[in-house]
Amino acid sequence: MKMTIHTLQSKKGVEKITAVTAYDALFASLFDAQTDVILVGDSLNMSFGGKEDTLSITLEEMIYHTKSVCIGAKKSFIIADMPFGSYQNSKMAVKNALKFYQKTSADAIKLEGGKERSESVRAIVKEGVAVIGHIGLMPQFARSEGGYKIKGRSEKEASKLIDDALAIEDAGASMIVLEGIASEVSNHITQKLKIPTIGIGSGKKCDGQILVWSDMMGFFQRFKPKFVRRYLDGATLIQEALQKYVQDVKSENFPSLEESY
Repeated sequence: MKMTIHTLQSKKGVEKITAVTAYDALFASLFDAQTDVILVGDSLNMSFGGKEDTLSITLEEMIYHTKSVCIGAKKSFIIADMPFGSYQNSKMAVKNALKFYQKTSADAIKLEGGKERSESVRAIVKEGVAVIGHIGLMPQFARSEGGYKIKGRSEKEASKLIDDALAIEDAGASMIVLEGIASEVSNHITQKLKIPTIGIGSGKKCDGQILVWSDMMGFFQRFKPKFVRRYLDGATLIQEALQKYVQDVKSENFPSLEESY
């Protein structure tokens, strides 16, 4: 059965929501129905594009990858990231959110920002597009903020995060991602909101958790954030398998008679 926003919202306080990223049909099909949510994250710009941040990925690229994920996943709830520069004002935000809905089968779009984005969220929701919020450490702001910085460590920051979360909820967002937020603050936000919170580097009290798949599977090795738990040593397994293939080709062990026409 297809996961819906109503089913996800009904899990709040009852059952943890699980989410992971995917960027293509192959891996989306492997993750489908195993996790409640699949996010087509602009993180692919770093994980697979080799870039230093998420900022240079385009709307067209995000739509392409979202289409691919939608082909591979039929049961998980699919969220697509609005890329940097695609929602600078409400009019632009609505136009590009509608483009996502028209060109893909995504169930919702996600945009970064707090109270300052509330009018855009409200305008998009009014047009019939489900919106997921994202506050705290926001990768699209990392360059302007001088790096990836944990939020909520001061009373002023904590108060702003709570206000931001409430503003995004009031604007009509269906869920909200809390990234890189001090655990005590993310816990407080989760308790205050009626909508589910999905954490990444924000402690265990969020209503759900998300990880970038190449981080959790050990494929991305340039660095490992503190909040990542690796469930597979994927890079080593791939390299060992590739070495075996190369050896088999050079020794003429591959292809065998059974593998030849």
